Amino acid sequence: MNTLNVLLLSTAEVAALTTQDIAALDTAQVASLSTAQVVALTTAQVNQGLTTDQIKLGLTTTQIAIMETGDIAVLTNTNVAALTTTQVSLGLTTAQVVALTTAQVNLGLTTGQINQGLTTAQVAVMETQDIAALSTAQIAVLTTAGIVAL
Repeated sequence: MNTLNVLLLSTAEVAALTTQDIAALDTAQVASLSTAQVVALTTAQVNQGLTTDQIKLGLTTTQIAIMETGDIAVLTNTNVAALTTTQVSLGLTTAQVVALTTAQVNLGLTTGQINQGLTTAQVAVMETQDIAALSTAQIAVLTTAGIVAL
């Protein structure tokens, strides 16, 4: 399937793709998905279909921002770690940050994402158990504004 074919898929057709079909898309095809098509992705497609490269190199900050919180919550720790600092700061909404599981925060978020990616608004909405789960290295890289936001 080429990029043009991906663009022509209806949201119902996107939702009907198997996780293997999703995993077979290249990063350019993932980047070409419309916001409606990204919203149409099922939780299983996000959790089992999207690859680390598709998330890091394919998804735009706009696409990440419109993903359902449930889809963000099922990203693997590896996929969370693959997000660029820009995808974290400009892509993740505060509701999506709240949706991150404690394991995603502790094992997924990198020190770079915490230091250069998380905004003070995102840090401010982190749940108590997620803050408690931060490693010493993660806490050490919180910005002064991030610490104040806690």
